[in-house]
Amino acid sequence: FDEHMNKKAVELLEMENDLRYAIERNELELYYQPQYAAADCRMQGVEALLRWHHGDKGMVAPGNFIPIIEDTGLIIPIGEWVLRQACKDMAKWQKAGLAIDRIAINVSARQFKQPGFINLVQEVIEETAIDPNQLELELTESILIDDLELTLEVLTRLRAMGVRMAIDDFGTGYSSLNYLKQFPVDTLKIDQSFIRNLPMNSDDAQITRTIISMAHNLGLGVIAEGVETEEQLKFLQQTQCEEVQGFFFNKPLPASRLIEYVKNKTSH
Repeated sequence: FDEHMNKKAVELLEMENDLRYAIERNELELYYQPQYAAADCRMQGVEALLRWHHGDKGMVAPGNFIPIIEDTGLIIPIGEWVLRQACKDMAKWQKAGLAIDRIAINVSARQFKQPGFINLVQEVIEETAIDPNQLELELTESILIDDLELTLEVLTRLRAMGVRMAIDDFGTGYSSLNYLKQFPVDTLKIDQSFIRNLPMNSDDAQITRTIISMAHNLGLGVIAEGVETEEQLKFLQQTQCEEVQGFFFNKPLPASRLIEYVKNKTSH
């Protein structure tokens, strides 16, 4: 034991306490990272990313608070807030005639396994009147293989509603071809750890090519995240990766700035 450990424990406790009131204090905000067709760089959709403006500490890095909300179960109310807010924003953009075809939202294991999760998704779609096909839920591989029967049932019911499914961070977890074949999934997201060293790192290049080829053979689309250079984009175009997102195009934007960005992009 040392003083540093005590300080860290107190900080975590304070942060957990503050997070409990973050929704009612309006400290949470969604930022959106655009996703593009790799071939012509036309914008396709956006991924919703959670941000926390702490009353005293200012902007808290997601890496510092996301694990806390997952560990404490706060992911249930906060995850519901994210889903509702993102779908409300999507409905607003539709009314304004913005060219955003799809909104992707990350779902945690705890949310996915909640008995009322399917009903919640249905309720939010009905409330906001968005087309279910414009909603894409991103799940990590670990969620999918944890309880195969439950997973298959939930995915099948969501898919029947028209909701799209993506597997996030593909290649970093336990990748079983068997579940990919069974589950009604639309898209694989290649983790940025493979994209970071493209095209120089031959191992990453080969893994990326293999994932894209395998996905296509299974009838799935592919999106690469973490694209930061023109060389990476060119490599992904050559390997027939459908979609890309990353700092090469832009950083995540708050909803108001996203609207300006999309309007400017379509007017040019």
